[in-house]
Amino acid sequence: MESNLTREQAWGLLRKYNQDHFHLQHGLTVEGVMRWYARELGYGEDEEFWGQVGLLHDIDFELYPEEHCLRAPELLREGGASEPLIHAVCSHGYGLGVDIAPEHEMEKVLYAADELTGLIGAAALMRPSKSVQDMEVKSLKKKFKSVHFAEGCSREVISRGAEMLGWELTELFEKTILAMRSCEESVRAALEEI
Repeated sequence: MESNLTREQAWGLLRKYNQDHFHLQHGLTVEGVMRWYARELGYGEDEEFWGQVGLLHDIDFELYPEEHCLRAPELLREGGASEPLIHAVCSHGYGLGVDIAPEHEMEKVLYAADELTGLIGAAALMRPSKSVQDMEVKSLKKKFKSVHFAEGCSREVISRGAEMLGWELTELFEKTILAMRSCEESVRAALEEI
């Protein structure tokens, strides 16, 4: 899979519709996570595409939270994104008002990891280090079971995503922590440049 956008064009497109620091950080984090998964799962030649899907997955959320994933196709097409990229972005809203099911392994990873990055990020902020570098699966499991912690991160979606991939939750947790460790510093550096 190839994207017809450059990384700079994709970043510019995200910035066009998103100003909030949190949304930009989330986009950069999911980009880094998706790039890590592409390499880890044997799709290294598609790393750029996986990364851009991660970067742009919430392109419409800041402006149209009630129409999330429904307004994305229009914004992405205006920016010159390919149909495979649009499909992948929209599939992460499956079951939440979107009928585009995740089909490719990349789409299933996005579906599973998107919400989980939010949960891991919130858990990291509770740590003295404020970092995922020393995060352990055991402590993440406790946060996952605590329904009042990071309530906006759907445990149902995370669990369904792991199921789609045929993974145990523990495996998804382990891999996504490693993926977030791999990009934590580059995300921080990118945000400092804004």
